[in-house]
Amino acid sequence: MKTLNIVFAVLFIVFAALQYNDPDPYIWIPIYLVSAFVCYQTYKGKFDKFSHWIIIAFCSIYAVRLFIDPDGVISWFKDHNRENLVQTMKATKPWIEQTREFGGLMLIIIVAAINLITNKKAGAK
Repeated sequence: MKTLNIVFAVLFIVFAALQYNDPDPYIWIPIYLVSAFVCYQTYKGKFDKFSHWIIIAFCSIYAVRLFIDPDGVISWFKDHNRENLVQTMKATKPWIEQTREFGGLMLIIIVAAINLITNKKAGAK
């Protein structure tokens, strides 16, 4: 699990750096940096269950908002025929931007959940 955490710590830092030209970098840079920090702390053996639960709760609430938003994931899926999300990195369509953001949140949630599960089995508190 150490490998997973260092890989995702680095990836989340890269993701944060790529947010500088995003329409809302003030939201996404902190989200990715906090996730990177928590992965790094877990890698160093300083697992904190509370921070993982906070990340999961925050990202889940935000993901639900992006999912049901009028220009969110449901709109991308139903109204825009699952339009290609990676045809260009400049997201000029809100349903593409919000679906990508949803994917980022899901990735963070999955990594945090894996850490909770594996550290629970290892007897972490």
